[in-house]
Amino acid sequence: MADLSQTAFVFPGQGSQVVGMGKDVGDAHPVARDTFTEADALLGYPLSHLCFEGPEDDLNDTYYTQPALFVCSMALLRALQTLHPEAKPRVMAGHSLGELTALCAAGAYSFADGLRLVQARGRLMKEAGEQHPGAMAAIIGLDTPTLQALVDRAVQETGAILVSANDNSPGQVVVSGEVAAVDKAVELGKSFGARLVRKLPVSIASHSPLMADAARAFGDVLNSVTFETPVVPVYGNVNAAPLTTPDAIRNELEAQLTSPVRWTESVAAMVAARVKTFVEIGSKDVLTGLIKRIDDSAARVNVNSAPTLQAYAETLMSS
Repeated sequence: MADLSQTAFVFPGQGSQVVGMGKDVGDAHPVARDTFTEADALLGYPLSHLCFEGPEDDLNDTYYTQPALFVCSMALLRALQTLHPEAKPRVMAGHSLGELTALCAAGAYSFADGLRLVQARGRLMKEAGEQHPGAMAAIIGLDTPTLQALVDRAVQETGAILVSANDNSPGQVVVSGEVAAVDKAVELGKSFGARLVRKLPVSIASHSPLMADAARAFGDVLNSVTFETPVVPVYGNVNAAPLTTPDAIRNELEAQLTSPVRWTESVAAMVAARVKTFVEIGSKDVLTGLIKRIDDSAARVNVNSAPTLQAYAETLMSS
């Protein structure tokens, strides 16, 4: 039986959605199929069809993207735990929306409550984006002081809001804020020495002050949910440290909407806690690539399809 005492399960956020996500796992594993069916019933619309068949434009709508990623990851996890019931890692974490998946996977709340939270989160973030339009851009190749100098310059020249939103890996940061400031950062990027500057195809400024209204409203939703102590530690995005109490979880999830995702520090903290293998559970392999850039000595595994799920389960059984 495999020893998972040096393993972390990690769950992706927005940007990992893709038409067809979860379909082959649902076809191969009844528990995964039942997870999508349960989600359809709880939501009152056919999320499974949107995941399996699209259309892509709808799947990329924040309102649908967040529950889709949550359900796909939970379907994969439930299938894995059916094949290998003792699949309990040392720690868990998730990137942005993925943190809510990690908390559900760790038993902090029920699947039904988790789905209600992510649907509300997606709705409130979309509404905040409509009321306070924003943008985001990826900036690659700058160290932290130079990146901050770029942000400061863009704010100074435009008078608009701009913050570092996602510290994804060394030299890869996403900035978020008002459109004028993001556009100015894109314009200035090369002159500051950035290797690549790319505006992202989104119309909301996640993890920035523009999400303040969404955070306040989400706090009311969080107060309606009963939280439990996670069965394994979950590293939060805001403080890059384990969330150990229900109050800490509630405070984290509200603050997360306006706070940067400290992913580099979170991975480093898990490595310091003796994690040697990271298993990304969800569509695509975005986090796997980031973890490689953060610590290329860590082993990395993707569980994002029926074949990769089966392969990992067989590895666990043979270890």
